[in-house]
Amino acid sequence: MKKFVLATVLALASTCALAKDLSVIRFGVDPTFAPFESKNPDGQLVGFDIDLGNAICAQLKVKCVWYETAFDSIIPALRAKKFDAVLSAMTVNEKRKENVAFTDRLYNSPNRLIAKKDSGLLPTAESLKGKRVGIAQGTTQEAYAKAVWAPQGVILVSYTNQDVLYPDLISGRIDATLTDAAVADIGFLQTSNGTGFAFAGDAVTDEKLLGEGIAIGLRKDDQELTKAINGALAEMHKNGTYDAIQKKYFTFDIYN
Repeated sequence: MKKFVLATVLALASTCALAKDLSVIRFGVDPTFAPFESKNPDGQLVGFDIDLGNAICAQLKVKCVWYETAFDSIIPALRAKKFDAVLSAMTVNEKRKENVAFTDRLYNSPNRLIAKKDSGLLPTAESLKGKRVGIAQGTTQEAYAKAVWAPQGVILVSYTNQDVLYPDLISGRIDATLTDAAVADIGFLQTSNGTGFAFAGDAVTDEKLLGEGIAIGLRKDDQELTKAINGALAEMHKNGTYDAIQKKYFTFDIYN
C-alpha cells in the first residue's frame, strides 16, 4: 500500500512539474463528428472531445488552442507540427501507431452500419455485395471497408466527412454507411433527417483494423506532453471531472 501511495504521489508530482513547463496545448480537430466535436450556430467548437480537451488544459493549468483540420489530413498536419496533439475521436490502431504516439484511452464507441429500416442489409461482405456504402475519408471505417468489403464486391463511396455523406444516404445515392455508433445515433438517427433509418445488424469489430478505442494522438518524440496529458486524465477520473463531462452527453458509460 505504501508503495502504491508513493507511486501515486510521484506521478502527480511529475504531472505538476510537466505542467509548469507547458503554457499552451494546441489540439487539432475536425469538427464534423457531433456529439464529440462540432460547431454550434455561433461557430463555436462544442462537444464531448472539446470539453475533455479544455478540462485537460484546465487540469494542467495551460491554455487550450484548437486548430480545425480535415480528418484525412490530420496526422500529416500533426507531424508537420501545425499543432501538438489530435483530439478528434481518433481510434487507436496498429497502422496509426506507426506514425503517432497515443495517450491512455479516452473512451470506446462501436462501429455500426446504418441503412433504411426495411433494407434487410447486414454489415457483411455477402450482404453488401453490389451495394454502395458511404465512408468518411481517413477513418478506421474506411480502412476496414477497403480491406474487408471492397475485395468482395462492395462498392465504396468516399466522402470528406460524415456530415456530407448523409444527404446521399437519404436520397438513395448510397445504400448504407459504416460509421461511429455514438456519432450516428445522436447526430443522425435521433434527428428528423434520420427518420426511416436504423442500425443494421450487430456492431462491426476488428481490433487490427478498427482499433482499440479512442485516444489523443501525439508526435512520437513528445513523450513529456504524453505523460502530462495521461497524468491529467488520471486525475480527472479520480476527481470526477471525466464522469461529469460524459454524463453531459451520454446516458451510458462511454469509457468502458
